[in-house]
Amino acid sequence: MTAQDSVAGSPAAPVWGELRYSGELARLLADGELRAPRRRLDAQPVLLIPGFMAGDASLTVLRAWLRRRGHRVSMSGMLANVGCAEQIVRRLEDHLQAFASNCGRAVVLIGQCRGGALARALAVRDPENVAGLVMLGSPVRDGLAVSSPVLRAVRWVARLGDLGLPRVFATSCRDGACCEVFRADLTAPLASSIQAISVHSRSDGIVDWRACLDPHADAVEIDSSHCGMSVHPEVYRVLERALESSTEAPWSG
Repeated sequence: MTAQDSVAGSPAAPVWGELRYSGELARLLADGELRAPRRRLDAQPVLLIPGFMAGDASLTVLRAWLRRRGHRVSMSGMLANVGCAEQIVRRLEDHLQAFASNCGRAVVLIGQCRGGALARALAVRDPENVAGLVMLGSPVRDGLAVSSPVLRAVRWVARLGDLGLPRVFATSCRDGACCEVFRADLTAPLASSIQAISVHSRSDGIVDWRACLDPHADAVEIDSSHCGMSVHPEVYRVLERALESSTEAPWSG
């Protein structure tokens, strides 16, 4: 990432906007069409990856909705997304290959926040096993283009990693050699066979929306809180369109 591509230091929307989460979830649950989607017999398998400091439990609502649509859904296996990005991606590579092999077809990756960045790296490294990519509020252009409270949390977690706490990223992950390949994956072109979508919100109170504008993905704007993207009705409509139109990538088996 070049200096001109960086958006670090850009202000996110007011953090109080994140209080919309409960209302966004309520609207989703009140939408009968989304709550009870039509089941697809040929639904593609989906791998879900949670956001920074979140675990698989944060995507429970989305997982249940996908299963009601007929998708086989696999989770990342993370209790909290705070590990070294390169180490996580390498583990998820094995997980993706096993899941795709078991399903006999390529997989759609859906990641929220940092999870979307991890999903993008997976798509770059293993395009044969990826049919589609959806990034929800993922700052792929600059991982530190976040609100001040979140940036403090990032630095606090990195300090724990510097002190030797296992399974936690360290300060060196930002610019050091350990995550050099991962950082390159965030700007690398995606295979033409992968339908990639980046969802962003200008009222996101956590991530600066401009950091989510992946030049290799279709940008979709919604009006949502950051945390609420996994339960926002409009996101589910975006996912419906993406899952219906996604062209399955050639699978090598």
